Amino acid sequence: MTEMQNGSDFRGISVHNFSDKILEQVVHFHVMKLDGGFFLWVGSAPVLSNLAVSMSSRYDSMPLSTLVMGDPSNTAANSLAQRLAKRTQKQVFVSYSLPMTDSSLSLLVENRIKKELELHPENF
Repeated sequence: MTEMQNGSDFRGISVHNFSDKILEQVVHFHVMKLDGGFFLWVGSAPVLSNLAVSMSSRYDSMPLSTLVMGDPSNTAANSLAQRLAKRTQKQVFVSYSLPMTDSSLSLLVENRIKKELELHPENF
């Protein structure tokens, strides 16, 4: 559905969910496509423990990124949001609610997100 708001197209919000078993753990992914960006939640249980936002800047090649809520010592959401903003050139909100016990889990999760982005770019 497309509407006109303030003279520009507004397509509303669409939702895309997918799950995968990564290192013997079921990981769920929830993507809400927004107008000009997207929200990505990654986790194994329905918890919103942190939230980061990142967006491109014309003054720096690396997107700006900040943690909106959560533990500042856990940088997973912030760094993932920054890498996705750089890749997609969109504003990205990320909540990463997986334990930081295994660094290879984070890498495999990010690879799964990239795979989904390649397979279904219309959902991001």
